[in-house]
Amino acid sequence: MSGGFIDNFSTHSKEYSFSRPTYPDSLFELLNTVTPQKNLAWDCATGNGQAAIGLSKYFKKVIASDASKNQILHGFRRENIEYKVFEAENAELDDDSVDIVTVAQGLHWFDFNKFYSNVKRIGKKDGIIAVWSYDMHKINPQIDKITNRLDVDGEILSSYWDKEAKYVKERYKTITFPFKEISVPVFKTTLYWNLHQLWDYMKTWSSVKKYYSENKRDPLDLVKPEVKALWGDEFDKKEVTWNINMRAGIIK
Repeated sequence: MSGGFIDNFSTHSKEYSFSRPTYPDSLFELLNTVTPQKNLAWDCATGNGQAAIGLSKYFKKVIASDASKNQILHGFRRENIEYKVFEAENAELDDDSVDIVTVAQGLHWFDFNKFYSNVKRIGKKDGIIAVWSYDMHKINPQIDKITNRLDVDGEILSSYWDKEAKYVKERYKTITFPFKEISVPVFKTTLYWNLHQLWDYMKTWSSVKKYYSENKRDPLDLVKPEVKALWGDEFDKKEVTWNINMRAGIIK
């Protein structure tokens, strides 16, 4: 990917903050286990700080950065989390200072070479880098068949997803990763949402916003009747799951 920060999220920062899936404690427990020192974590492209919150339980201090000031303004606060505004490729951090670098659902937007160069500069010896993304959500086969029409390769939104979304679909396996890899499991996060919460989440997708901008109508309306018929009472909560696909490695 070439350089230049593309801000797809600032205009809906508050909605993004409260409508995105969280990450399981088991993910951060593993990162704690594989990271030798626990003084400083850098959560890059932190967004609303969901990953930073998880890291703050295990690391003395967390620097949570994002190129979007509006995202930072809606970040979750903790005493040992310091929010900063800067691009991933231009980290305002000291050389050999960071024990672990994390990127949750953001690496595919970066200039990989420039970002990795920064990681190698600021990472300590035996420091860890961990990057992850989550799959399309799953509810049940009947509902999934309908909502998959909105996925990266679905018939409704396929041409409206940014080209970088293919890396998420490919579970980050096709992204260059110049570090000594550590074997990690596939994690899963589960939430219990009603139908309104599901729509709120899907409205945060950049593809939905792009479709609306170009067609002046909501693409979710193309699937809402079928999903609602299968859902039943729109306030009933159903189990919504995402697989979390991680790559982790030793920085140097």
